[in-house]
Amino acid sequence: MAGLSLGLRLPLTGRPRRASGGGWSYTARRLVGAVLVLIGVTVATFLLLHAAPGNPAEQVLGQRATPAQLHALEHRWGLDSSLPSQFWRYAKQVVRGDLGTSFVYGKSVTSLVGPRIGPTALLVAMAVIFAILITVPLATLAASRRDSVADQAVRGFSVVALGLPSFWFGIVLIEIFAVNLKLLPVGGYGSGFGNHLESLILPAITAALAIVPLLIRSLRVGMLEVLDADFVAAARGNGLGEARVLFRHVARNAAVPTLTLLGLNIAYLIGSTVIVENVFALNGVGSLLLQSIQNRDFPTVQGITLLLAVAVVLVNLTTDLLAARLDPRIRLQ
Repeated sequence: MAGLSLGLRLPLTGRPRRASGGGWSYTARRLVGAVLVLIGVTVATFLLLHAAPGNPAEQVLGQRATPAQLHALEHRWGLDSSLPSQFWRYAKQVVRGDLGTSFVYGKSVTSLVGPRIGPTALLVAMAVIFAILITVPLATLAASRRDSVADQAVRGFSVVALGLPSFWFGIVLIEIFAVNLKLLPVGGYGSGFGNHLESLILPAITAALAIVPLLIRSLRVGMLEVLDADFVAAARGNGLGEARVLFRHVARNAAVPTLTLLGLNIAYLIGSTVIVENVFALNGVGSLLLQSIQNRDFPTVQGITLLLAVAVVLVNLTTDLLAARLDPRIRLQ
């Protein structure tokens, strides 16, 4: 019996002794890669914005502005200098922690973005929680009852949800829970933490449903592979209940690929807040980004894009390190 217990723990906690050195090396490589990604995003965003049609000065002054007025404003903003000079000036500002001044609002980008980070961050966090709460039970149900009616229903839900746009889910949820049942607010952010949470329930579910189908399919496949492992049979033979076997042993060992996929989709959630925030009238970072793109507000768009890139890189880095922690073989590859 002791041998069986030892066998159960090996897939979960066993680690090669040489993994610690590999862990530091793996972390260092991931950090260097994260810095390179941020540099690449900064350069790409700058070039794409300046290649886009439209003149920020004309956007602010209007079409009736004279050439002299346009030139004066472009000179004030430094838009009349060469692209390398503009980028070098912007890069030096970023290194100092200065994201620039908005062309449209005349305020620092930091002061514009700061109050909007809270709603967006809370929206993404709640969406991740809802995604996990939906994914784990449905994937476990489908994997434990392979090819049954329940499995087919879960797989059918994944296919349907994957093919529908997130804003459609948002409109349907508003119609059902806000307009008809009057259980939740139609939109807005409310006042006070309790109202914030209540106002973000429908947006968070909407955002979560965009990534749940992929997570369910990934976790289901992983659990089906683990269910055939010897240590699962040993766990059952050791008298452990089916629920404990599924959640503690099977789900944990199958979670690494899904965890990596979740990290990638959190990055997608961060970017997709533009749509969700506009559907539910949330004054978050996404709605400000959309307004700034329409207004050709270069500093604001560049600042928000850089902040979103930092958030995405941190999420992916954390996910990779956590996956390496759960599966030491990742650090040794």
